[in-house]
Amino acid sequence: MKSPQIVTVIIVAIVFAIIGYFIAGVIGVEPLTVAASLFIGAVIAPFVSISQSSASPESQDIKTLYVGNLPYRANESAVRELFSEHGFVHSVRLMKDKHTGKRRGFGFVEMSTDNIDKVISTLNDMEFQQRTLKVREAKERPERTENTE
Repeated sequence: MKSPQIVTVIIVAIVFAIIGYFIAGVIGVEPLTVAASLFIGAVIAPFVSISQSSASPESQDIKTLYVGNLPYRANESAVRELFSEHGFVHSVRLMKDKHTGKRRGFGFVEMSTDNIDKVISTLNDMEFQQRTLKVREAKERPERTENTE
């Protein structure tokens, strides 16, 4: 996550403080206390979230897994739930036919790389909704070049 501009943070904090000041006056609470609390909280919050996000799963290396032989009725949430039992899932994409919109029986799961080999060995050849899954690390997709003829 990009570090927020300090000027933007101060402006947002001032806006919060002003709104809090007027709302506090209406409900009978000390306006200066509320305004000061909101200002300090609004200034500190972006920096606290930045320091916490550096330790979060989003900051870890991510690998993409190919998942084949998926049941056609499987949806993203069911696949996410299955893979979440083995690590942090960043995204799930189940491929569909672009003409019919029907699922094609395979997809991709992006996960943190902590124990990716264990995930592959555990889920590969596992039965899922009466189908035997094929799980492996996805290959890099080659760049498409446009025909210039």
